[in-house]
Formats: sequence, C-alpha cells, structure tokens
Amino acid sequence: MSFKGNGKFVAGFTVIVLALGYLAFSGYEESKAYYRTVAEVKVLPDDERHLRLKVNGNVEEGSIRFVGDGVDFLLIGDDQSLPVEYRGSDPVPDTFRDGSEAIVTGNIRDDGVFEAKKIQAKCASKYEATYDSEAHTITTVEEADTY
Repeated sequence: MSFKGNGKFVAGFTVIVLALGYLAFSGYEESKAYYRTVAEVKVLPDDERHLRLKVNGNVEEGSIRFVGDGVDFLLIGDDQSLPVEYRGSDPVPDTFRDGSEAIVTGNIRDDGVFEAKKIQAKCASKYEATYDSEAHTITTVEEADTY
C-alpha cells in the first residue's frame, strides 16, 4: 500500500474545509441583527452604532415620502420618533402605509437617521374569527376598519 499521494489529498481537503468554515461564519455574521426599540436606538452608545439592527414601530401618519425607488418616513414607538431612509433593492411592500406596523433592518448613521436595507410591513388583520362552541364552527367576520 502506498501513501505517496495522500499529502496532496489531505492538503486539498483541509483547504476546502477551512474555506467552507469561513463562508459559514461570515454568512452567520452578515445575517445577525440586534433587535432594538425606537427608544433604545435613540440612545445607542457609539460603539454599538455600527451593528446591524432591527427596529419595530408604527409609521407616523403623513410622514411617508417616496424618493426614487425608496421611501423616507418616521417610525414611532415608545413616544419617540426615528427618521428612516429606505433605499433597498426590494420594492416597498404593498401593505406599507400610514399607521402600519413596520420592521426595518439596517444601521443608524451618525446624523441619527436609520438607513434601512430591508423593510417589512406587518399586515393589519382585516378579519376577525369567532368560534361557535355549540356548532363547532369558525366564522370569519370582516372588521369595520379595513383598507
């Protein structure tokens, strides 16, 4: 039995395993985001401003301004507002409107504006289900406050 070619095989295998490990780690780091409230973002320490953040709040009535392919708006929560600029590659969701709940992912800039790379608008519930315990049925009733 000859082990002459095994050195090249082991070296090649090691390079592949290290490359895959690096790709897995860098992908994990890229997808990691820290959840913060609007109030927490407003007082974020300088050493945490570079972190990728997720912020949840409601879109302030009358604050939406469409700019090119993006949108500027104010996100409100905890009785505070956070200016947001979205210039992501995905289109603005159809459910994004005044008063809707939104989650933005991105970074806070030095000027205090949140630079969103991703925006999600939570859909307001249009229907309310009721359960009839005697008939064992679920009835969906449209709420009066729909879009």
